[in-house]
Amino acid sequence: MTTSTRGVHRTPAVLVLEDGRIFRGRAYGAVGATFGEAVFSTGMTGYQETLTDPSYHRQVVVMTAPHVGNTGVNDEDMESKKIWVSGYVVRDPARVPSSWRSQRTLDEELAAQGVVGISGIDTRALTRHLRERGAMRVGIFSGNALPDEGTMLAEVRQAPEMSGADLSAEVATTEAYVVPAIGEKKFTVAAVDLGIKGMTPHRMAERGIEVHVLPATATVEDVYAVNPDGVFFSNGPGDPSTADHPVSVMQGVLERGTPLFGICFGNQILGRALGFGTFKLKYGHRGINQPVQDRTTGKVEVTAHNHGFAVDAPLDTVSDTPYGRAEVSHVCLNDNVVEGLQLLDKPAFSVQYHPEAAAGPHDAAYLFDRFVSLMEGQRA
Repeated sequence: MTTSTRGVHRTPAVLVLEDGRIFRGRAYGAVGATFGEAVFSTGMTGYQETLTDPSYHRQVVVMTAPHVGNTGVNDEDMESKKIWVSGYVVRDPARVPSSWRSQRTLDEELAAQGVVGISGIDTRALTRHLRERGAMRVGIFSGNALPDEGTMLAEVRQAPEMSGADLSAEVATTEAYVVPAIGEKKFTVAAVDLGIKGMTPHRMAERGIEVHVLPATATVEDVYAVNPDGVFFSNGPGDPSTADHPVSVMQGVLERGTPLFGICFGNQILGRALGFGTFKLKYGHRGINQPVQDRTTGKVEVTAHNHGFAVDAPLDTVSDTPYGRAEVSHVCLNDNVVEGLQLLDKPAFSVQYHPEAAAGPHDAAYLFDRFVSLMEGQRA
């Protein structure tokens, strides 16, 4: 990605998809060029949490909500230390933020962090195009020295694809750190960081868990060096078919029978550890309003999602795995995609979505309590 000065709304910008479709608008954020996978998010709020979610690494996010930036940017709602999206696409950016918590505009924050964006395009038409054709590579170009259309398209088609991308180590912490329990410490959890969001260890800390966040390169020995009562595998970017190391670590945890909980990328890692395959969705699930059914209770939840890959597991049968029987515990009601797995003979489960709800609904907060119950049961 190349960037220069801050974006000005009058500066011309062009968005080019790898299939040749072009949208023209104005620069938003930094001026320059950027490339990534074009995906759309259906959330009407929580854009700051979306931008700082490491799972969006190397993706250009299209906001389906037309008005973006209304509440500005603050220092409290960051889910990591930086913006991870490769580019940002909005239709009608707010001219003036309207929130007492705002410390600067979204345009200023994007520019300060070198994130190239585009505004003033028909994001509804772009979203429909991605729904029909699928997520694809994209480039955003802005400034007075825009190359010709043929050059832009050639550059987009030279960008790396998301399939086959091994990205978790690029976004994870390089040094282990500890998030202390809030109040009385009840349990210790080793959390393997594959792209973890800040709210996730906080949700566990609220339940009396001391969380040791470990790099994506952590070994089984590193995990058990903290003497954990449970092990957690986080969300993260990239293609799960490349994640051989986390799969191996998780298999080591399953062999020992330690309570295990995974979310998003961690769900795909559990699927692979159990012997299931994974596949790339046509355009993925991204937003804070996705309906999921917990098949263990029959309850329907509105949930927060950010995933472009899914687990290929049978929906209506119990499967035999090297670690005992497993079943699909959650399913998306829009398209029957697997949204959760659980083992019936060992204390392990996972979900494909983001129960920490940053930002998003709190319907799935009980999953952290379910993790606590597994650790209580193991201790008893």
